[in-house]
Amino acid sequence: MTKETLEKINGFTRRPFSEDEVYAFSVILCDNDIDRDCERFSDEALEAICRTFIGRTGISDHQPSASNQTARIFDTELVTDSSRQTKYGAPYKCVKASAYMIRTDENRDLIAEIDGGIKKEVSISCSASKRICSVCGCDKTVNTCGHVKGKKYGGKLCHIILDDVTDAYEWSFVAVPAQVNAGVTKHYSSGSMESQPVCSDIVEADNELRKDIRRLAYFIGGKTAADIVALTAGAMNTGQLVKLKRSLEDRRSRSGPVVQLMPENTDEDGPELFAMR
Repeated sequence: MTKETLEKINGFTRRPFSEDEVYAFSVILCDNDIDRDCERFSDEALEAICRTFIGRTGISDHQPSASNQTARIFDTELVTDSSRQTKYGAPYKCVKASAYMIRTDENRDLIAEIDGGIKKEVSISCSASKRICSVCGCDKTVNTCGHVKGKKYGGKLCHIILDDVTDAYEWSFVAVPAQVNAGVTKHYSSGSMESQPVCSDIVEADNELRKDIRRLAYFIGGKTAADIVALTAGAMNTGQLVKLKRSLEDRRSRSGPVVQLMPENTDEDGPELFAMR
């Protein structure tokens, strides 16, 4: 650990800590590639995330309690990898964060799991007030257009560009990633789902969602629950799969049994709230 790194960490502590007292690690919070819901962050949104997530606390499974706090972000960096391209042909960018925790007897196992690659997926919670259509530039939080995300226009996949990040809440260690490049997962707002055509991109995304759903069900209720949920998910469309996954994630965070296989149908409006893993 460099002197500069330790100074940044001690900028958040009430007394100076030595290198032996703290543990630092890096995580990828999110990126600019199109995710499984045919959405992506704009470059401006990534820059806002870099600014707003410094100092944000890290918890587990998005359970907001003081006793659940495990770490804190002390630095962020917007990384550009020109050797990689996104699905829409732009250079790949991601938000890399540096976090720290205090070495204690209670978190010794967590540190070992991070070092061992067991705990590596994280999820961020933030608010984006603009949802821009990639085809015509319409802000779908204000107006509607005839373009459907997931459908190709002129050979290019229509997707939503998430912009104007207005707030950052927290980041969490999670079990099941959904955004492939960054290793993150998003909780989608049910009010934002649109009717989507069946194309290869959507079929692939649905299959990945079904895999995530089966793993979540296994974590909650074992093989029997996983088999039942997998059977149910096989007949679901994208919107239903997203709602079911969110329902299972909520139930797993409460450590309760899976009672309801079909998620409740809600019609929520307003800015999108994300939990990205």
